[in-house]
Amino acid sequence: MDYAKPADVVASMVDASLKKLALGPRDLLIRGALSGALLGAATVLAFTGAVTTGQPIVGALIFPVSLVMIVLLGLELVTGSFALVPLARFEGKATWGAVVANWSWVFVANLIGSIAFGALIAISLTNMGKTDVAGVAARIVATAEAKTIANEALGTAGLVSVFVKGILCNWLVCLGVVMAMTSTSTVGKIAATWLPIFTFFALGFEHAVVNMFIIPTGMLLGAKVSLSDWWLWNQIPVTLGNLVGGFVFTGLALYATYKPQQPSPASQALAVQAEMDSKVLAS
Repeated sequence: MDYAKPADVVASMVDASLKKLALGPRDLLIRGALSGALLGAATVLAFTGAVTTGQPIVGALIFPVSLVMIVLLGLELVTGSFALVPLARFEGKATWGAVVANWSWVFVANLIGSIAFGALIAISLTNMGKTDVAGVAARIVATAEAKTIANEALGTAGLVSVFVKGILCNWLVCLGVVMAMTSTSTVGKIAATWLPIFTFFALGFEHAVVNMFIIPTGMLLGAKVSLSDWWLWNQIPVTLGNLVGGFVFTGLALYATYKPQQPSPASQALAVQAEMDSKVLAS
């Protein structure tokens, strides 16, 4: 059977945490930039499906291709790291400084990859500015404005709303990352990843790295959004919400209930005595 039980999954989460913390800045930057670009590509694909069919649910069905590729290739996504990386600290095998450093490098890398892909797709969608913004390009512009200046118009309610949507989003996104660990087969990993990622996108929640692509790309295409609109009314509150959702509701919650159990000194002594007795009998 290729199914891994929850306790084994949490053990795999701890192992993944240690492996992520062992990566240097060079690898974090490369893998993080690729993740940002892949999320951008999947977002464009999802918007294409929604615009072409007129059914937003089609876009949600398509979007998980990005997380599948990221998981299968072992790339770095800061939202997933919000859940996994602290587990090494809980095990006493890392410091909070190392955890925050990892998050910082991956955040920057995701941002670089998202903006780079956004610049390329903006050129592609408008033939380097020679074609009017329409179709998918217009959807990106409208979405960028809805995620920023529309929130600003709501004031505090807008900030609280995107923060909560960030929590709900990354709870599901991190579940997608963790669910992939429930299977040892490629097909099983794909199916398990797909379910929560489809759910988050269909429900319209807020993902920090997706927004690293949508908002600056919308700005390049003509969205009436400033840098302060982007960061103050979306990127910062969404990132904080993603941190809470991934760290508390996925990583910490699963670790708390399925934490790998360390044998007590008494049970270790009994195991050693039993092994010695078996050797004596065998001799």
